[in-house]
Amino acid sequence: QLQLVESGGGLVQTGGSLRLSCAASGRTFSSCAMGWFRQAPGKERDFVAAISWGGGSTNYADSVKGRFTISRDNAKNTVYLQMNSLKPEDTAVYYCAANLRGRAAWYVYEYDYWGQGTQVTVSS
Repeated sequence: QLQLVESGGGLVQTGGSLRLSCAASGRTFSSCAMGWFRQAPGKERDFVAAISWGGGSTNYADSVKGRFTISRDNAKNTVYLQMNSLKPEDTAVYYCAANLRGRAAWYVYEYDYWGQGTQVTVSS
């Protein structure tokens, strides 16, 4: 089992920044790829960013490329999502997820463990 706990969400104005954190415990975090997804009310859960087990490979959704940065600290069992230049359309619940196969995957079904989510609200 792997437990994931997100933090760092909140209310921010358009153009502002937030850094989300996801702390992992239980299994060997360093062997897992990690991803961030988001879900707005009434919409499907969408891919945001992912990072491979060693941090050498990252993927981003086109909508966040150049604004968001995913990183990880395996010594702290934590993955981060730095979000800059936030827009109202970034408003959603943000979830972190772990992929046991270590690959920076794109799809919800490729992830094995999920956190409970943290709300991000961007006001216009």
